[in-house]
Amino acid sequence: MTPPYSPPWLVPALRVALAIAYPFLAHAASLRDSGPLAACALAVIALMALVEGLLARRARAWLVLLVIGLALVGLARSSYAQLPLLLVPVAFIGLIGWSFGRTLRAGRVPLITRIVSALERKAPDALEPELRVYTRRLTLAWTVVLAALGACNLVLAAIAVPNGLLGSVGIVPPVAVTEAQWSWFANWLNYGLVGGFFLLEYLYRKRRFPGRYRNFADFAGRMSRLGPAFWRDLFR
Repeated sequence: MTPPYSPPWLVPALRVALAIAYPFLAHAASLRDSGPLAACALAVIALMALVEGLLARRARAWLVLLVIGLALVGLARSSYAQLPLLLVPVAFIGLIGWSFGRTLRAGRVPLITRIVSALERKAPDALEPELRVYTRRLTLAWTVVLAALGACNLVLAAIAVPNGLLGSVGIVPPVAVTEAQWSWFANWLNYGLVGGFFLLEYLYRKRRFPGRYRNFADFAGRMSRLGPAFWRDLFR
């Protein structure tokens, strides 16, 4: 728990700010082949994970941050500083895709079904049968989209030159992209593709299940009002 004087919105707000800062730092690090900038980008990820503990003044969180900081100082001075950045998009997208996919197992409530049931203020079993089927299929669709996007990120990370995954072990890829091209895809286009899929699905759902939202702002407002605790527990 954060200290009682810390407003409940502070941790989510800081994580959003850090998430926005990351692609700028990672992209700059790739374009400039800068070890210090790469270390700063990785430090942002560490802060995203530790920010709640740091605000709560937990000794363990501060100790972990110190250890990570020392490791990043060493990494910044090495020739391998860019390698972790190549794997961050793969790991991040893969983790989110797994979070969707694991809820499709027997006996689990699909992730999108849980969100919709919270928006509708109904138990998942109380949703209309057509809506339950749709939300399950949509959860599957997100799983497939994210898995495909993660695979694309892994392939591009492998064939990026000169310091991609293959190049770092002395293998010349048969087809290559520049590190700048990889960075534009991994640090920017990823978000555009995910956002585009989200928007198209919203427009389709609004037509298929009319009358639930006045407009996108109303939909986004309802999503935000579910609260940080709901979103935190959703992906656990």
